[in-house]
Amino acid sequence: MPSMKAVKYLDQDITELVIHCFYKVYNTLGYGFLERVYLNALMIELKTVGLRT
Repeated sequence: MPSMKAVKYLDQDITELVIHCFYKVYNTLGYGFLERVYLNALMIELKTVGLRT
């Protein structure tokens, strides 16, 4: 079985950027908010890094 670092997937660069944005939002806000708050913050972060939603 290959290690997780060796696995390649479609649009790997974009996927890694989205995951990075997710963790940035979650680490900034913490837990306890409604899902909509995280969604709005993630949409703002994705636009900030140059991804269109």
